[in-house]
Amino acid sequence: MGRKTERLTLDHLPLLPGGSGSCVAWELDPVRRRAARGHEAEEKAAWVSTVLREWGSCGRVVLVDGEVVGHVLWAPPAYVPGAAGFATAPVSSDAVVLTELHVDPAHRGGGLGRMLVQGVAKDLVRGRLGSGGRSAVRAVETFGDSRGDGADRGDGHDCLVPTAFWLAVGFSTQRAHALHPRMRMDLRTTLSLREELERGLERLLGPAVTQPQTASRTTGSSHARAKAAMRARISRPRSH
Repeated sequence: MGRKTERLTLDHLPLLPGGSGSCVAWELDPVRRRAARGHEAEEKAAWVSTVLREWGSCGRVVLVDGEVVGHVLWAPPAYVPGAAGFATAPVSSDAVVLTELHVDPAHRGGGLGRMLVQGVAKDLVRGRLGSGGRSAVRAVETFGDSRGDGADRGDGHDCLVPTAFWLAVGFSTQRAHALHPRMRMDLRTTLSLREELERGLERLLGPAVTQPQTASRTTGSSHARAKAAMRARISRPRSH
């Protein structure tokens, strides 16, 4: 079974599972949400287009055998007026808001959610190392759902993910709340962990030993394959 993630584009929106392509609880304030009833998909596409144009990459999809089975979205707080409605708002000034993460129920339990979160961190870390406004981003924050499976979802917070999931994939509680705690993942910690794993890999394998020319090609090739295999094991998402 082949699975991979790729950056979200407007073409992906109609393919998102679970009707997520029309959820605008984060993107619009309550007044605009009421005005947009019946046109949510168009509003969602307009929002994604604006963020892509003005800020850059704001989402990823995960594909299994070529089929979109999940996605994640994020954006700076200025683009997420719906976040102001939470008791634990506002989001920290050095963070982006992770607004949605959804995996089709038929594909849950295989680590795809963790894979999407890792994709968010990777995109944002790369953005920090580049140029533009992303250099100020130090963390990802979101709001957890601690209401339980049987809770009434009539409060407008239908696009939330259980708090337990965020804790399992590397977030910590930034501001506690009985229903909607604000969760945070520090990119500096994420980057430092990756660098530490890379250094450990180098120490474990050591430098390639200089050999006569004929043998060195074989040794160097084996060394490279061993490194690649170890990196794959390090980055492979665990089942969740």
